Amino acid sequence: MRTIDALQITEAIAKLAVDANYYLSDDMRSALETAKEQEESPLGKAIIGQLVENACIARDEQVPICQDTGMAVIFMEIGQDVHIAGGSLSDAVNAGVAKGYTEGYLRKSVVAEPLFNRKNTGNNTPAVLHTTIVPGDKIKIVLAPKGFGSENMSALKMYKPSDGLPAIKKFLVDTIFNAGPNPCPPIVIGIGIGGTMEKAAFLAKKALIRPVNQRNSHPEYAKLEQEFLSLVNQTGVGAQGLGGRITALAVNIEYYPTHIAGLPVAININCHATRHAEVEL
Repeated sequence: MRTIDALQITEAIAKLAVDANYYLSDDMRSALETAKEQEESPLGKAIIGQLVENACIARDEQVPICQDTGMAVIFMEIGQDVHIAGGSLSDAVNAGVAKGYTEGYLRKSVVAEPLFNRKNTGNNTPAVLHTTIVPGDKIKIVLAPKGFGSENMSALKMYKPSDGLPAIKKFLVDTIFNAGPNPCPPIVIGIGIGGTMEKAAFLAKKALIRPVNQRNSHPEYAKLEQEFLSLVNQTGVGAQGLGGRITALAVNIEYYPTHIAGLPVAININCHATRHAEVEL
């Protein structure tokens, strides 16, 4: 049994909050640079170039890539041989988010109650925390700030198995058309297929933290990711919704077994930055 102090988790998450918001990941930078080369629209090419320049300025001047520094979504894989000492896990996580967002001068965007009062919590807590118990004695943490320009354009459908792939393709294209410029394209699209309603949504969110240059390990789903990307890029929405060849940088699909009577499908959209940072303790 290995002991990890709760304070260590807090400090790690505080750093991840800042890193994810300040530094564009290598896979996203490479994807944007490739998209700039592939874009045929002069306006689209110029916009993507500005997005790359913006990321460079954020990195060099230690400022956020975007003013919407998001709600902190955290995926944590906890080894079954780990004991967390010195406090509760949820308290350690939220203390880290509060520290990172306060000391990193990141915008606080979370309200304590969603419908009536909507008072800002003042430190961007609570986070949305997803935990998984895995073999081993380590903790892997991925923090993904989720802006709501893109989150608001996400969608979920509960299909019958007979609806099949044609229905999913139409759902995808309709969702992207409806999103238009709102999620700040070129976007990354996470799709969750299977499970139950909430499992499909979780899979779609988790798909967004997979590197955009890494395809699904299942060959049929890997092929489908490429097919879906082509479909999206035929919509003509383009960078910032102003037209062009490149509407999306990647489509990542995650799947899970489901009920004989169901075909849940969730689409979670992320912006051109698709921010995330990770660490292993």
